[in-house]
Amino acid sequence: MSAQPTDQGTAILTHFLLPEDANPAGNVHGGVIMKHIDSAAGVAAFRHARRNVVTASIDRLDFVQPVFVGNLLILKASVNLAGRTSMEVGVRAESEDLLSGQIRHVASAYLTFVALDTNGHPTHVPALRLSDDKRIKRHRMAQARRKARLAEKKREAACDKDPDDCTP
Repeated sequence: MSAQPTDQGTAILTHFLLPEDANPAGNVHGGVIMKHIDSAAGVAAFRHARRNVVTASIDRLDFVQPVFVGNLLILKASVNLAGRTSMEVGVRAESEDLLSGQIRHVASAYLTFVALDTNGHPTHVPALRLSDDKRIKRHRMAQARRKARLAEKKREAACDKDPDDCTP
């Protein structure tokens, strides 16, 4: 399987936010934003793997600014790391006030997706062909996050075996 250029694993999605997306004060629900983040990340992962993918985890999701009814939600997703069967996808969510044109960073997230074969089992994904310094830096940072994720999984597995050895 040949390496894919990094621009194959990208996606930009937009969504016009309506009253059903928000609370009575007009603030868009975090869950609505999270759903769209997951969708954008899924498109980027699908484009990279060129096969079905599923969300395995969301490392963290930080909400920076509120989003309001009538704003445009802009989601920029990019595959940062391709492993054997999984990919880390970073998503930056921005809102655009359509009246003023002001664009604000509203949330960022890192998600892990797994590629599936036709039987629904994990399958290999192409490696990333890194094209520039910015992509190389993202890849290096994604490797560090992956290492931390794996260490945390190992710690959790040890806690499952012997909870007395673990402190909250």
